[in-house]
Amino acid sequence: MAPCCLLERMHLAAALCAAVLALALVPASDATSASFVGINYGRVGNNLPPPQSVLPLLASLGIGRVRVYDADPTVLRAFARTGVELIVGVPDQSLAAVADPGGAAAWLKANVLPFLPDTKIAVLTVGNEVLTGNNSAALSRFLLPAMQSLHGAVAAVGLDKQIAVTTAHNLGVLGTSYPPSAGAFRKDLLPFLCPILDYNARTGTPFLVNAYPYFAYSGDPRGVQLSYALLEPTNPGVADPNTRLHYPNLLVAQVDAVYHAIAAANTAAARSVEVRVSETGWPSAGAPNETAATPQNAARYNSNAMRLVAEGKGTPLKPGVPLRAYVFALFNENLKPGLASERYYGLFKPDGSPAYELSYKLPRDSYTPGGGGGGNGVTGGGIGGNGYIHGGGNSGNFDIAAAARDLPVIASDVDHGSLVDVGASGRGSSSCRPGGGSVRSSSDGAILVLMADC
Repeated sequence: MAPCCLLERMHLAAALCAAVLALALVPASDATSASFVGINYGRVGNNLPPPQSVLPLLASLGIGRVRVYDADPTVLRAFARTGVELIVGVPDQSLAAVADPGGAAAWLKANVLPFLPDTKIAVLTVGNEVLTGNNSAALSRFLLPAMQSLHGAVAAVGLDKQIAVTTAHNLGVLGTSYPPSAGAFRKDLLPFLCPILDYNARTGTPFLVNAYPYFAYSGDPRGVQLSYALLEPTNPGVADPNTRLHYPNLLVAQVDAVYHAIAAANTAAARSVEVRVSETGWPSAGAPNETAATPQNAARYNSNAMRLVAEGKGTPLKPGVPLRAYVFALFNENLKPGLASERYYGLFKPDGSPAYELSYKLPRDSYTPGGGGGGNGVTGGGIGGNGYIHGGGNSGNFDIAAAARDLPVIASDVDHGSLVDVGASGRGSSSCRPGGGSVRSSSDGAILVLMADC
């Protein structure tokens, strides 16, 4: 056996021993975190450890919320009776089948019901970045019907108060993202997004977005200050020229741009739909031209993101709605396609060792009794003092925010600032009603939005 293989197996054995010890020392009911920080557990790799090895890594981070991208039974069984709260994905290739009510019921029966209540499944995400993905032309028409059918199947078995059904969007659904007050969805996606927002409002489910300040910075490092993209508390921040709200970092600016886009597209939905960050992260390595992908930057970003969410504060537009986010990702995944950096988003290497050292970890007292089962409180109840619609007997992760007033919609062209490629493909900004801001298209079809000088 080669020395490197022996070393890898020794690391894996140590991780498995740690898993057994962690499970022996930590009561199963203590795993669901009171913090709103979660982590994405992707498995696009051929060298990843077994799911049981994940548990001590989560404990070391203080994280009790995990998003997985499919309903692999081995993974779901690994989280049984741990109290870890799961977001479980319906793979893109299943959308057409799940769009049919019978297919949705069959998928739920095969992939979710056998694991309840021992495994705590709180959310089902139908596809991932469907509207902007490579197969968007073929899959977009199935997205909302699949969400509706699966929600109906969940309701039919009496679990709609425990399990939310939604989808996760790429930030590229925006045609304009700066200033946040001019946030607007791409015009070509409005026929899909407007009814999805109606669905989110009707079912009390969140609008999930995968938001990566890394892409904004790497697209124009001269236009975006690195410390602003890394969420550094010492950065002076940027003021929205229309609302005069102060944005201390790029992540909260991106979230508020989505809030404004929702308000511009669907006023009714803006009153009740909450924006949550289903993915955010920073790669620790990449190709030679991906100069921002370093262990130091990844450690700074992810530490700051976890600290920001753990503080329980909202965005400048929604100060009473605590920001919630899932860090991407748990492991480096060696088979991910695309840029070299795509394979280096993990907090951990496949052998369980840290990819870099975080300067912040969640306190152990962020754990609260969770146990198995669901009970996410997605719907029902009244608006609490913090602006949330509360359901009973839940861990609080997917209570849905209700705005106390309509979000302002300010249409304004920005005549100053520098151009930043945020990676949103499409053709300009628009909405279901007049609104939007300044947007330009580059020769390669990417959207360039105006960004204030940092």
